[in-house]
Formats: sequence, structure tokens, C-alpha cells
Amino acid sequence: MKAIQITDPGKVRLVEIPKPELKPGHVLLKIAYVGFCGSDLNTFRGLNPLVKLPIVPGHEIGAIVEEVAEDVPDLKPGMHATVNPYTSCGHCEACLNRRTNACEFNQTFGVQRDGAMSEFILVPWEKVIADDSLSVREFALVEPMSVGFHAVSRAEVTDEDTVMVIGCGMIGVGAIVRAALRGAQVIAVDIDDNKLSLAKRLGAKHVINSSAESLSNRVSEITGGRGANVVIEAVGRPESYLSAISEVSYTGRVVYIGYAKEKIPFDTQFFVKKELDIRGSRNAMPNDFKAVVKYMKRGACPVDELITAVYSPEEAQTALENWAANPGEVFRILIKF
Repeated sequence: MKAIQITDPGKVRLVEIPKPELKPGHVLLKIAYVGFCGSDLNTFRGLNPLVKLPIVPGHEIGAIVEEVAEDVPDLKPGMHATVNPYTSCGHCEACLNRRTNACEFNQTFGVQRDGAMSEFILVPWEKVIADDSLSVREFALVEPMSVGFHAVSRAEVTDEDTVMVIGCGMIGVGAIVRAALRGAQVIAVDIDDNKLSLAKRLGAKHVINSSAESLSNRVSEITGGRGANVVIEAVGRPESYLSAISEVSYTGRVVYIGYAKEKIPFDTQFFVKKELDIRGSRNAMPNDFKAVVKYMKRGACPVDELITAVYSPEEAQTALENWAANPGEVFRILIKF
């Protein structure tokens, strides 16, 4: 079967690999769409230290159930599905604390192990999320949105909060949607007006283009000088990491999703003065996936606007080159098998 491999930094090729064979407790999925995410782009750029090349990328999956082992309940051939692409060991401290999304020994599809950019994949049935109410194309958006949903859960957002989301890519969009669904007042921050326009339609009450106006002045104006109760950072840049601490209110919560590549010189007095809760947010839990599916079944998600482009497997090199050249203009790129 066909599969996409990133073989070296800047190099992608289409290869033939064996089709997986069905085994007990597993489901064979026929891949329809797989999204490229930021970790795949960093792998292509040679900036992902978690990846050993060559690797098959991809963990944002829209698929059709092809075959089901005899001991698998509920799932049937023909069902539309996505996959929870993380593993958990069951024995580390995170797993024992029932936070399996942060397993110390997690292996995510396309990062620590070969991913889903192939014609078929074989997965344990417990990792499959199926619902024929969604199209396979919609399912390819569920995983990245679930990461944003999870960050809102980590922040314990309520309808009394003002939540600022820094970064309006796919993961930031997920955080905006989830915070708005919880009744919070949402402030969306980005440097791209098109992304900010979409953020407003998805539930942000206020939008700030931080490259065109003072972030501090606007946040102060919106919050009456108090700052945002919750700041969710979904960029992974030093300046946005520092802005999160600056713009959060006293006794506020800061949640970091983005991975910063550089060391960041924090002025830690604000950690103490403001008595902040500073939290990381990694991957997503099964309930986050279910919440995204429930949201998308309402038909309110502007799927067409979230998909920047669709490429064939043969065009994967071009897809990643185009994204690398224009990173700020992309929500999601899908590969259609």
C-alpha cells in the first residue's frame, strides 16, 4: 500500500509498505483524509527532536472502518471514524493519576512512531471514535480541535471568566470554541486579520491584532484594567509565553499548549505577586474528543474555512513546502487518500 514518508529534513517521498493484517482486538481503517499538523511541519523542517527519520507522519485522521476483529464490540465495516492517536503505559505517574494524555512514555502517531499517512492503518479498537453523523473530512479536524478543548478543561473555564487565547490556528480555534461554549467572554489574539475574523464568528467577543495595536492597552480596556482571568497560549513563541504572564489577572490561570523552542527569561516575581496557576496542556483526553464530535454534529463548525488546502499523496512534498513558506496563512492542510 502507498504511504508518505519524511525521509530527511525537507524531503518527502511516496513509498510502498506492507498492508497491516487484522489481529484480535484491532480494527483496520481505510484512510480517507489525514491532516498535517505543526509537529509534522517541524519534522519536515528538521526541528522536531522527538522524531527519528524516516517516519510516516500524520495523526489527524478521517477514516472508514474496513475490517473488525471478531472480539471487537460496537464497530462495524463502513462506519466513519477517527483515532485517538496517543498511547499510554498505564504505570507512570500520569497514568496512575488518570491523566493518560500526558503519559511519560506516550507515543503519538507520526511523532514517536509511524503515523497514519498511508492507505490503511491498524489500531486497537478502544482508540477508534466512530459516528456516521460526521463525514470523514470532518473527522480529520477532530483531533487538533480536541487539543484546544483540553486546554480549556485544564484552565477550568466557567461562564464567569474572561479567556484570552493567543494564537488562532486550529488548536487555538478549538480553545476559542470550547471557552465560548462554556459561556466565557473570549478575547482572540493573532497577527492575521483573516484568522481573527473567523475567531469572532466562532465565539470570540473581542479580537486583537497584536502586530497592529498594543496588546496590553487593548486587554486593559476590555477588562477594566484587571487582565484576563485565563490566558491560553497556543503559539509556542517566547513573546507569547511572556505576554501570557503579563496580561493574566491577579490570581489568574495560564495554560500553555505551544512548545517554545528557545529558552525564555521569565521575570518570576509575577508568578508570586499574582499568585498564578501556571499549567501545561498536552494532547487530549477521550472526553475532549467526544466533546468535539458533539460540537461538530451541531453543524455550526465552518469546516470549509478551516481546511486551507487538500492535496493528493503524490503532492505531499509540495504541500509541506507551501506551508513552510507561508506558515501564518494555514489552518489545516489535508492529504486525501
